[in-house]
Amino acid sequence: MTDTPPFEQDYDLGDLRRGEEDIRVEAKGDDLARIAAWADLRALESFGATVHLRKHSQTRFSLDANLEADVVQDCVVTLEPVRSHISRPVHRELHLAETIRLKPHESIALGAGAGDDEVPEEIDSLTYDLAAPLLEELLLAIDPYPRAPGVEFAAPAAEAELRPESPFAVLKSLKGRS
Repeated sequence: MTDTPPFEQDYDLGDLRRGEEDIRVEAKGDDLARIAAWADLRALESFGATVHLRKHSQTRFSLDANLEADVVQDCVVTLEPVRSHISRPVHRELHLAETIRLKPHESIALGAGAGDDEVPEEIDSLTYDLAAPLLEELLLAIDPYPRAPGVEFAAPAAEAELRPESPFAVLKSLKGRS
């Protein structure tokens, strides 16, 4: 993986004049291949989401989406291709960075979708990459140890028989020699 994002779709949050908007983010062709290489996948067959943006104030926004992706990975046991479908909700609270510099006695109210350990994402400008949170969620959703259906990892029988002898058994055998 590199630090350079393999896919970007910038959106100017200042364009949310009516308060909310739905934008389709979808990778196709070469973008799918770049994302697959970036995420260390055998292939990425589809990647997309309809992103719902909502403007709460001039400096506060929220992003909600449902990531849908079809990935192909190598089975960790047989190296055969393993296909899986990812469907994952995505939520972000976005706050313009210059406005959330708080005094010690101030706090930020989080939206209803924010979890206990979530904090608003600080953004430096109103131009926001809608693909970035989707790529983050893709990485979190990828199975780190994919296995083909019905395949289980089992130690070879020869390894099970070659267990090291306990140190006490070795001492006991030495005692019998004298």
